[in-house]
Order: sequence, then structure tokens, then C-alpha cells
Amino acid sequence: MAVTVSPERDVVATPVQRAFREALYAGAIALGLFVLFIGLKTDQNISNELILVQRWGLLAIVVIATAVGRFVYVGYAQPAMERAKAQKAAAPAAAATAPGFVRRNFNQIGVAVLLLYPVVIVLLFGFQGSLKWVDNFGIQILIYVMLAWGLNIVIGLAGLLDLGYVAFYAVGAYAYALLGTHFGLSFWILLPAAGLMAAFWGVMLGFPVLRLRGDYLAIVTLAFGEIIRLVLINWREVTNGSAGISGIPKVTFFGLMSFNVSDPNYISKVLGIAQSGAYYKIFLYYLILGLCFLTAFVTIRLRRLPVGRAWEALREDEIACRSLGINTTTTKLTAFATGAMFGGFAGSFFAARQGFVSPESFVFLESAIILAIVVLGGMGSLGGIAVAALVMIGGTEILRELNFLKVVFGPDFTPELYRMLLFGMAMVIVMLWKPRGFVGSREPTAFLKERKAVSGSFTKEGHG
Repeated sequence: MAVTVSPERDVVATPVQRAFREALYAGAIALGLFVLFIGLKTDQNISNELILVQRWGLLAIVVIATAVGRFVYVGYAQPAMERAKAQKAAAPAAAATAPGFVRRNFNQIGVAVLLLYPVVIVLLFGFQGSLKWVDNFGIQILIYVMLAWGLNIVIGLAGLLDLGYVAFYAVGAYAYALLGTHFGLSFWILLPAAGLMAAFWGVMLGFPVLRLRGDYLAIVTLAFGEIIRLVLINWREVTNGSAGISGIPKVTFFGLMSFNVSDPNYISKVLGIAQSGAYYKIFLYYLILGLCFLTAFVTIRLRRLPVGRAWEALREDEIACRSLGINTTTTKLTAFATGAMFGGFAGSFFAARQGFVSPESFVFLESAIILAIVVLGGMGSLGGIAVAALVMIGGTEILRELNFLKVVFGPDFTPELYRMLLFGMAMVIVMLWKPRGFVGSREPTAFLKERKAVSGSFTKEGHG
């Protein structure tokens, strides 16, 4: 029986036509998502009555911007990237070239920039003008760098997904706050004590989760972080509950000089210089920078030792790790304890810097931000994680300085309120562009003759 097939002409949409259709879809989705968040706003009038403020102009700007962005990406950017990828695949293999000066000396240049940063800022803005830049951008970013490097030991090296890392951060902060306020102990004594206490709780977390992997491990660690936060809220006799602990003593310069104006050994009295609050901020900057260097040094050294190679073996395949005779129990516990110790160090520094701690500073969102920095930077890569912290934390902080946006969106527009929205958008964009993070390659600890980076295409998705 003959089958008659009527020839039909397949119509293939051009990139511009497809981009126009995608732009309409994106605009409609943006309209549905933001009509209640941006288009309407609740406020109070002079009679203390709840009113509804309409912001259709701002909603129209957001919808049009979304549609135009989708049109440009689908119609022009995506075809250009596909052509570039095709040309690169068709081109003959080029001979390997030696890395440039910046790439060869990237670490040394980064260390020099970090060391000179407060000096340059003081020269540009003066002592009082430098407070904001040293504190909000320098110290704030370095705290997250240290936290992310500590979590990198657990996730990036050992492959254990930890969603409750902020609990160790809280343990270190409250350890210094309680012991410092009630017993008057020095920061230099309480810093290692806070790290040891956090490491102890890291071991306590590690024991119940020895048999768990993947999603189950993530759920248990998330629950552990929430348990610590709820204990801090409800154990009011010790932690003062939601009111927090205030009056936490400042850090001294090894007991030789103080940063309190009323003390006889105040730094300006000892050195004979003018009084300024910038001295303490600059000192804290170099202190957290030193702690970050300590974290990086210990991580690099441990990675080259047998325990570090055991972490990497555990990350790649736990069953094969056991077949090699590696004790996975001690391997997991050492990873949890080491990562928690650095979280405790960062927590004690946070308490000394703020002078006040409360459970609101240690919510799950903090763990999510730290985890996002590790993933975006590239698991196992210290340099990539530092760049991710600089981009994500520094980018959200700089939104406070973008006052010119009020000219576009109106005088009531507060750009810092949208920092988490931009944070999420940046995460989506980076994960689409670089799914293995900013640094998708890593150097193995063991190599033959020559150290070479392993491309991300040879590693499991999400493992560096």
C-alpha cells in the first residue's frame, strides 16, 4: 500500500524573529512576577492609615529592560557566541604559549594590592574618609573570603555539602563575646579558644552524619545550623536571647597599645599622633588579612599532606576511597573540624569588630551566601573563591553608593534593597556562563615531572 507524503516546507525562524518572540515571553513573565513587588507598594499616610502606592512607571521600566535584554541576548549575543565557538573548533590547534606576566605573578600582585590597599585609601580620602572604604569593602569582603575558604575545606576538598556552616561562625562569635565580657580575657587568648570550640562542635556534627551523603547530609547540616540559632535565642540566661550581647571588648595591639581613647596606653598617646577612629579599622583590616593568609597557608599545606589527599579521594568516590584503606570516619571528622575552626576564628573577629552580636547575624541566609561564593568561585580554588567574594560582596556593598539611580527610578528608590535580587541574577548568569565557577580548572597535589592544571571538562560537574 503506497503512502503519499505531501512535501511541506519547514519554516525556520530567523534569530531576530525568535528573539522577538522570546522577548515577548520574557516581558510577560517579568510583568507577572513583578506586578505585586514593584508595581504596587504599601505605605502609611499622615493619618497612619495603610495605603497602596502605584508605581506603574517603574514596573514598565523593569519589564521593558527585561524584554530588551532577552531580545539582544537571543538575537545577537547567542548567535555570536555560537559562531565564535564554531570558529574555535574549526581552527587548527595553536601551540601553547607561555603565560603572561600578570598570570605568572597573580598571587604576588594580589598580596601586594591587599597590603597597600589601606595606605592608598588613606592617601586618597584621608583618615576619616577612609573609614567606609576600609571597613565596608576591605574588612567585610575579607571576612567572607575567610569563611568561604573555611567552607571550601568541607565542600571543595572533602566533597561534604554543609548548609549549616554559619553555626560555627556563631559559636566563635559567642565564645569571644561571653568570655570577653564576663571574664575580661584578651582577644589573643580567646581567638584560638573560639577556634577550638568551633572545631569541637564540628566534630559533634560530624559523628551523626558519617553515614550520610548528598541531600541527606545537606538537610542534617541545615538542621544543625538552625538548632544553634534557636539555642542562642532561647537560652536567655547565657546568651541574652534576641537582645544579643553588647559591650564586647575591642582588640588590643598584643596588649601593648589600646584603641580606647580613655585608656592610658591609647595608640595616639603612645605614638604621639593625632586621634582618629581610622587606626582601629586599619588594624582590624590587617588582622583579618593575616587570618585569611593563615587560612590559605594551612589549606595549601594540608592539601599536600596525606590528609588532604584523603579529602580529595573522599570527594571523588567514597567507595573507592574505602577500598584503598582510607579511614573515611577520621577523614570526614578532620574536614568538619578544620573547616569549623576557621569559621570560629572568623566569628571571634566578627564579634570584636562589631562590639555586638545577636542571633539575627547568623541566619541561614549567611550560610547560603558563603556556599554561593564557594560554588561561584570554583570548588577547591582559593583564588577563584576570593574573586567571587570580591565580586558578590563588594558588588552588593557598592550599590549603597549608586545614588544616581534615584534620578532614574525616583527619589524613593533605595538601591541597596535590591542587592539580593541582583545577587541571585548574577548567580544565574555565572552558572550559565561558567557552570564550574570562575576557576574551572585545578592543580592536582600529586603530579609527574610537571605540574599541570586539570581542565573542568575532565572533572565531575560541580567538583572543581
